[in-house]
Amino acid sequence: MHRTGLIEYETAIAVAKHRSFRAAADELGMSSTAVSSLVRNLEARIGVRIFHRTTRSVSITAAGERFLDRVKASVSEISEAIDVARGHAGKPTGTLRINTSVTAGHEVLDMIVGTYLERYPEICVELITDTRLVDIVLQGCDAGIRTSNSVPGDMVAIPLGFSLDFSIVGSPDYFLKHSEPDTPFDLTSHSCIRSRWPSGGIYQWEFAENGQPFQLDVPGSIILDEQSLILKAAKAGLGIAYLADAMTRDAVASGELRRVLEGWRPVPDQLSIYYPRNRHTPAALRAFVEIVRQNQHV
Repeated sequence: MHRTGLIEYETAIAVAKHRSFRAAADELGMSSTAVSSLVRNLEARIGVRIFHRTTRSVSITAAGERFLDRVKASVSEISEAIDVARGHAGKPTGTLRINTSVTAGHEVLDMIVGTYLERYPEICVELITDTRLVDIVLQGCDAGIRTSNSVPGDMVAIPLGFSLDFSIVGSPDYFLKHSEPDTPFDLTSHSCIRSRWPSGGIYQWEFAENGQPFQLDVPGSIILDEQSLILKAAKAGLGIAYLADAMTRDAVASGELRRVLEGWRPVPDQLSIYYPRNRHTPAALRAFVEIVRQNQHV
């Protein structure tokens, strides 16, 4: 949030979001003492106690909840108007924090981030990778990037204009010892590098036949939970791997890996950037979205 004449309101909104004065202070870049003082000043001025405070917890009062629900939209609109005005005076600045999966992060680096930083060199881009789908608001992120069918329904979602493609790869050394599979069902006689979900389950490889998707629980004596390790194992000839094209593109181009079963690829998942619907949109994020929209028409 921005240090504007609305700082008391912005501070109270941040405390309500985190249910913590310390977390609100971290978001706003100020001390916990300053946050507490600003909230006390606002409560004294409006004559309403907004929060119940104990040494262990912070909760919002009924009156405080009604008050903040009424003012949040107005504060957001005024803050955004200030950002727009500042945007006309110069280029957006600050840090843009985006939560993304590792594989989607590789695609975004290749397709968008370079152009964005070239156009807005005063902005710092922080990509926070997480296999699990997280609450981007609680994580303090401006936006998230995931497959379109994973975006929470209460978010604004904008397609990035490209998809997250996966393929089956193996090294030339591996295929010197093993014949290439003609169908996914041939994988039962191969060594496959399997991967584990954060939830603990083993990922089943995805394919499509005549447009119909299906999954296979492939065999293998190696189980890994990190994409770069799977890539390393595939390059070393330890087995066939199921990896995002963004991870294998360079290795395929150099001949370190070879794609197989190309005709059995499933329909790729489209990627979207998403962010809260009823919340102030930072200038840095608006600039990023502008580049996304321009790429859609290229």
